Amino acid sequence: MAETYDERLEQVEQLQMLLQLSREVAALDSLDAVLETLVEAAKRELAAETGSLFLHDDETGELYTVKTTDLGSRQIRVLDHLGIVGAVYQSGVGEIVREAYEDPRFHRDVDRETGFTTESILCAPVKNAKGETIGAAEMLNKLGGEFTNADLALLEGITSQCAMTLETMQLIDRTAAARRREIDFLNVVSDLTAELDLARLLGRVMSEATRMLDADRSTLFLNDEKTGELFSYIGDLLETEIRFPNHMGIGGAVFTSEQAVRIPHAYADLRFNPTFDRQTGYFTRSILCVPIFNKQGKVIGVTQALNKRGGPFTAEDESRLRAFTAQIASALENAKLFADVQAMKNYNESMLQSMSNGVVTFDEEGVAQTCNAAGARILRRDEAAVVDTAAADVFAGNDWVLERMKRVGETLTSEIVVDAELAVDGDTVSANVTVLPLLAEGGAQLGTLVMIEDISNEKRVKSTLSRYMDPDLADRLLSDDAQAEILGGTESVATVLFSDVRSFTTISEQLGPHGTVTMLNEYFERMVDCISEQSGMLDKFIGDAIMAVFGLPLPADDDEDRALRASIAMIRSLREWNPERERRGEPPIDMGVGLNTDAVVAGNIGSPKRMDYTIIGDGVNLASRLEGACKHYGARILISEFTHARLKGVYRLREVDRVVVKGKTQPVGIFECLDYHDESSFPNLMDTLGAFNEGLQRYRDADFAKALDWFGKALAANPDDKLSATYTHRCRVLIETPPEGEWDGVWVMSEK
Repeated sequence: MAETYDERLEQVEQLQMLLQLSREVAALDSLDAVLETLVEAAKRELAAETGSLFLHDDETGELYTVKTTDLGSRQIRVLDHLGIVGAVYQSGVGEIVREAYEDPRFHRDVDRETGFTTESILCAPVKNAKGETIGAAEMLNKLGGEFTNADLALLEGITSQCAMTLETMQLIDRTAAARRREIDFLNVVSDLTAELDLARLLGRVMSEATRMLDADRSTLFLNDEKTGELFSYIGDLLETEIRFPNHMGIGGAVFTSEQAVRIPHAYADLRFNPTFDRQTGYFTRSILCVPIFNKQGKVIGVTQALNKRGGPFTAEDESRLRAFTAQIASALENAKLFADVQAMKNYNESMLQSMSNGVVTFDEEGVAQTCNAAGARILRRDEAAVVDTAAADVFAGNDWVLERMKRVGETLTSEIVVDAELAVDGDTVSANVTVLPLLAEGGAQLGTLVMIEDISNEKRVKSTLSRYMDPDLADRLLSDDAQAEILGGTESVATVLFSDVRSFTTISEQLGPHGTVTMLNEYFERMVDCISEQSGMLDKFIGDAIMAVFGLPLPADDDEDRALRASIAMIRSLREWNPERERRGEPPIDMGVGLNTDAVVAGNIGSPKRMDYTIIGDGVNLASRLEGACKHYGARILISEFTHARLKGVYRLREVDRVVVKGKTQPVGIFECLDYHDESSFPNLMDTLGAFNEGLQRYRDADFAKALDWFGKALAANPDDKLSATYTHRCRVLIETPPEGEWDGVWVMSEK
């Protein structure tokens, strides 16, 4: 009877505890607080070391709980079939596991990560009033004994007593979160539709999509119909534009199929390209990508979100992102149109301002609307003084111009006056004048355009000189200070470019004299265009070689980058030209380029009767040596460490060697530029460079055996990589004949 009494007393106490716990939980106002209270009560009543209460998320198929630390609350999620807690949830039957490490369902990785040792487990399902399993409670390590069936019954009683409160709080939590999301959604959409700056709009859309989906990052790509590419902006300041073909990758697949995709495991999807992850160190787990439709139902881009925190992206996430992009599609189109119009406006204004010819436009009433800088200079007036001025005042004393403007307005056909005398501010300017009608799309007249080409004596001389030298140099030679420096020299820091045609003697023998001259003229035209586009100055032609300089006579902040970009363009231009030559039965042309940045002496060298503006110095010689070294290393572009240190852009470079060139005693680091390559010309580029760099480090450490192994891996990735083959040969020689004394990894070049 005493035992029966004690048992009944214990039951009464448990019932009182459950009633008190039910009241306590019912008074709480958040799901986090309910979970924490229930777990603490269960730990106390069951004398457990720790525990957790998991609820089921029907949308994601996961069990989740909330852990509160000093850094705040965070959710812990597991798939609803994993581990012992998943098994209990699936079966709906509680379990007692007395030896956790002997149960195959137990994951030891959790203990290894946390440092906690799990000995025994008590796990009970959480069931609602309908008997449906809505979660599972798990207690670990009974203090001072083992878990019993009575403990299991008590844990089931605790969870069942509060199941209704748990379901209610879970529903309230979801409803409140959904309401917050919708309010935020409406506020964000309302705010974004007023933004016209495309870069800022894309940045804000990506930021809001990331926050709205609780993702790690998001990117919005718009389609460029002119190039067939998807583009966006990256970086903290959105200063870098990225582009790729609109059929490539996950984004391209969604754009072309017009179907959204949810990928829970990116690396398991064949459409995913892991190259970007390897380059940046980022790890992509899950992906959500949806197409963006305009009002006409046309796809104009895609929005891509990566790595949802706490699990994979859900159908609700997809619906919300679809709704979000649908709402801001009009804003995106407006911003893109505004950007295109602004770019065209800026382009037109820049083009007009950069023109050497004067351009003045007039409306139908004959009032000036615009005037570029050249027009103001030729007319000897400020631009502001020309605008809003009648044509009769702009061209005062030049009635012939007014007559032609009138005739053009009547006939709507252009007129040209060659080598006319234009009276300007008491002076006379020799000019070619063209008068054009300005017409609307429907043919209606909008006004008149007058273009003035100054062909005065100074311009004629400059035009003549420009055929023989850089236009900037011609300007300096025509300046008032030219006589003072006509035979002078200045020391400046500049980047020198040397290029040379490979096997020129053999090619010239095949082509003959006439064919060789024709080939050189075409070759030099292409190469000089590449140099001029980057504001380089052609110094001279030396047979089939080219010597150019960047930074003279006028320096720029990025002369080294300009020189390297010109070199890359030269190689690419050559590759575009060679197929055309081969179709004509002509031999292809290869070349090497050397770049070096150093202090050089620049000036006019010669006599007063015959001068040559050129540069001299050790920096020039080193650039020439690097061009010659291209043959030895199998490279096409080699740059010195001095040029490399001053580059501002990002290029695909690899360190080639530290060498002592002929005529020098100090070693110089040299680098190879590979930006002209594509996958076909240099397969497995990143793998090859990674293995080569490892091999070079071992080579510098005098570990030639390991270096040989790494260079072998580089050749396995790209058997045609001559530089890796060169180092393979070196390592074999050095293994057979180890270097004497202290090894510094410097290679001495005996040839120029």
